[in-house]
Amino acid sequence: MSATSCVSEDQILCSICLDVFNDPVTTPCGHNFCNTCISQYWSSKVQCVCPLCKEVFSERPELKVNTVISEIAAEFTQSTKNKTSSNPEQPAAKPAEVQCDYCTGTKVKAIKSCLKCEASYCVFHLEPHLTAPRLKLHQLIKPMDNLKERMCKKHNKPLELFCKTDLTCVCSLCPILGHKNHEFVPLQEEYEEQKAELGKTVAEIQQKIQQRQLKIQMIEQSTKLSREAADREKAHGDQAFTTLREHVEKSQTDFIRTVEEQEKSTEKLADGFIKELQQEISELKGSAAEREQLSHSEDHLHLIQSFPAISIVPPTKDWTKVRVHQRSYEGSVVKAMAPLGETISKAVKMLLKKAELKRVQHFAVDVTLNPETAHPELILSDDGKQVHHGNDRKKLPYSPKRFDRYINVVGKQSSSSGKFYFEVQVEGKTDWAVGMAKESVNKMGGTLRPQEGYWTVMLKNINEYKACAGPSIHLKLMSKPKKVGVFVDYEEGVITFYDVDTAALIFSFTGCAFTHNLLPYFCPCTNNGGKNSAPLVISAVGE
Repeated sequence: MSATSCVSEDQILCSICLDVFNDPVTTPCGHNFCNTCISQYWSSKVQCVCPLCKEVFSERPELKVNTVISEIAAEFTQSTKNKTSSNPEQPAAKPAEVQCDYCTGTKVKAIKSCLKCEASYCVFHLEPHLTAPRLKLHQLIKPMDNLKERMCKKHNKPLELFCKTDLTCVCSLCPILGHKNHEFVPLQEEYEEQKAELGKTVAEIQQKIQQRQLKIQMIEQSTKLSREAADREKAHGDQAFTTLREHVEKSQTDFIRTVEEQEKSTEKLADGFIKELQQEISELKGSAAEREQLSHSEDHLHLIQSFPAISIVPPTKDWTKVRVHQRSYEGSVVKAMAPLGETISKAVKMLLKKAELKRVQHFAVDVTLNPETAHPELILSDDGKQVHHGNDRKKLPYSPKRFDRYINVVGKQSSSSGKFYFEVQVEGKTDWAVGMAKESVNKMGGTLRPQEGYWTVMLKNINEYKACAGPSIHLKLMSKPKKVGVFVDYEEGVITFYDVDTAALIFSFTGCAFTHNLLPYFCPCTNNGGKNSAPLVISAVGE
């Protein structure tokens, strides 16, 4: 029977390094340690104390090699190597994989490395580290080739601590022998701390990436909107210049036609005169020939008898005052272009109005009526787009949001910054009022004027248009609006009303200092016995 069969693995492991004895020595108290381990241990202490029984020695004992333990440890190491010299059931490690240090035949892929043993193990050779109590205490990591880099070069021990003073990784002996009074933390603790910091750094980088991606999206969106605006502007420009070209071409055609008609009139008059003169010339030539022939006659009697009739010159038209005046065309171009300039001016003004309306329509908001604010006599459509007066007062619970005195209603959507636009169809109505109102207006009364939170225009008595500016301003409109556009520029303090069909400006409230939410305001007025029963309709912009 071999010596190793009589001892357990714990009995051949050094209690300091937790590995199989290497050059074992025995202390006077009878305990065994690796010579290097106990020497380094005592060098770090003021007194020489046994690590196991804590016996104190007045002087550093002279240590002697324990030959028995040495032989048993050597036999155990050799038997372990022999027993685990090959692992034929496992495939050989690939070139890029870490090899098992204990496979003597085919080198198998290592699955763990031990920092204490400075070796890597395959599944088969790792078993002692998973079963032996002392070896279980060794630190196993994923297989690595550079294990020596994880060992302290001064003390040949694993780098287990982090020196915060020198910012270096050290072993357990470094704090005693070389880094006195320094601040140390376990390597795992520093790892977790730096990992957390690294996580914060990664998160910050990711945030920067997201911010820049968002900035790219914003730039791309701005570029897209700019391109769309440019396309719209080019389309408006094409339309404007096409209109101008049409006016110019029509004026040019009219001018040429007028000149040509005048020219033809002159030529026709001249042709008539020429034909008439040619006719007289022909008749006079005939008379002259007849008289010339008679003058050569030798019949004295015939000449004398005919002379009274042919002695008189035939009557002709008096052409002395007849003139075909040369027509002067000087100034015709200027005269023809004078109304063209006025036409173009009107066309340009109309195009500018349409362009301005197109610009504000870009800020259109999909407005719907808020039934919680509607006066009890108002009837709202299911889609919240139409409202008209219905005479009968509905029994509704009290609400501070609801208009009670005037038959008003406001929209759900509010304006508290930027720009805001919507359109209301007013066709077929004899009375109405639309505009904007503060969200906080008095729902139980009040007057339609800015001082009380209303900016509105209204129609009264079919043709009487007013801007409710407090006092009201009578408006003279070129045409009766069928659809009214309402535009709010909150920061500029401006509310503008447009006749959508003609793009004409109806009225603008300027110099307003808005500090509250503004809501779209609608008043269909009473139905006036059916004469004003048509609803106010919030229409989609562009329809």
